[in-house]
Amino acid sequence: MSEKIPIGVVGLGLMGSSIVTCLLAAGHEVTALTRNIEKSGEARESILHFLVQLQDEGMLKEPPGAILTRLTVTGEYSLFAHHEIVIESIIENTEEKKRVFQQLENVLSPTAIIGTNTSAIPVTLLQNDLKYPERLLGIHWGEPAHVLRFLEVICGEKTDIKNAEKIVMLAEEWGKEPSLVRKDIRGFITNRLMYAMLREAIYLVENNYATLEDIDRACRNDMGYWITFAGLFRFMDLTGIPAYLSVMKDLFPELNNSTKAPQFIEELVTSGAKGVSNAHGFYPYTKESAEEWEKQFIKFTYEIRKLAEKFPKNAGDL
Repeated sequence: MSEKIPIGVVGLGLMGSSIVTCLLAAGHEVTALTRNIEKSGEARESILHFLVQLQDEGMLKEPPGAILTRLTVTGEYSLFAHHEIVIESIIENTEEKKRVFQQLENVLSPTAIIGTNTSAIPVTLLQNDLKYPERLLGIHWGEPAHVLRFLEVICGEKTDIKNAEKIVMLAEEWGKEPSLVRKDIRGFITNRLMYAMLREAIYLVENNYATLEDIDRACRNDMGYWITFAGLFRFMDLTGIPAYLSVMKDLFPELNNSTKAPQFIEELVTSGAKGVSNAHGFYPYTKESAEEWEKQFIKFTYEIRKLAEKFPKNAGDL
């Protein structure tokens, strides 16, 4: 899979454009399909902006303008006819995604791989009604996709494991450190872990054990310093497994197990809160401070990647 094969992408929103940037930067020719072909110029500008960011951070081997020449933007599925891999990155809607897969199966060869960029929809559900369900697998990207080393490859019940293994190998050439989810489960790895932590954090706030500011502070200054290096299981190795077993026995029965969405977040969303995107979130923002937080987040994302790359791959292999 080391040959730089052309790759297709369906969807040129923020995430789709970021995925395209990653693939272009890795040396692939990319065919990107959008329903809003009249806005293809805006998508190109976004991708060029991302490429310039990568160049500024010393992460490109070619000039951004030269890389962008490998991008073809189209509104026609027929241009995917000879592609071995196509990645769908549209909205999180099962029926919309299935319509895309149907269009792809009309033009792709039976052996071509279809990757769906989903963060929550079970891949098995999306495989229903496909002519060749073994070709479909999940490719869950983090945001921004062109910067993070994160990638999850998810097998549905009918996915051919060899297809998943091909994507894992290829993802390493994209600068990723991919994880393979061998059995389909809602939320996959990182979302299941994150939402379990969010549930407990919300419980602590709702029951006045701590403020959200104190919870964020604790996360940044405890797990925030070790998790990028070690992950969870390596950290227990580094700090002593027996102590964790003792705490598990005492603490697990006390952890929150609610299955309901938290009321105060329901109320926050109802009030119009989206976060920094509209300067209305858990914290107070002005338009200027929200923009500054976004800017600093991108800067930190690049910096944490650079830091992680100074240490052994796969969270500490020596």
